[in-house]
Amino acid sequence: MPIILASSSPRRRELLESAGLVFEIIVSPAEEIHDAAMKQEALCELNAALKAEAVAAIRPDATVIGADTLVFIDDMPLGKPRDMKDAREMLRRLSGRSHQVCTGVCVISPSGDKKTFHGLTEVTFLPLDESVIDGYFALVNPLDKAGAYGIQEHGDKIVASICGDFDNVMGLPVKLVLAALQ
Repeated sequence: MPIILASSSPRRRELLESAGLVFEIIVSPAEEIHDAAMKQEALCELNAALKAEAVAAIRPDATVIGADTLVFIDDMPLGKPRDMKDAREMLRRLSGRSHQVCTGVCVISPSGDKKTFHGLTEVTFLPLDESVIDGYFALVNPLDKAGAYGIQEHGDKIVASICGDFDNVMGLPVKLVLAALQ
């Protein structure tokens, strides 16, 4: 049975490949919902389901995995930054503080069975001054990453600690996905 990842994320692709899965990629045409009034888990799961459902409609013969990752601080979602100024503001806001990374996942099988779940990880940042932010941006493109950072790319320069699943912060709680595929 074919498996499809409904995402263009290179990090999700890398995580699933590392887990030994063979899959195709079809980027979902679904529009993400941005609603700060929704609880983080519900918002991420809803967006993951929208992505998976759109691709499942195209490929009903396959098991489809949709995912959505958001960074939340003070119960406010931080998606991907609009530009470098927005990225800089996000890192300033995260500086020296703890925040949550939530990845919602939806797995839809060819029978129509739908499993929706999420991973939640707490990340604590080091205090960041402008020179640290400049140095980080010299190494990493923050524009395609929720919260303007990638823990797998020089995360040691900005992250003090994590409590939970590292893969979830990268963009996919792999253990939970593998369990859902069983």
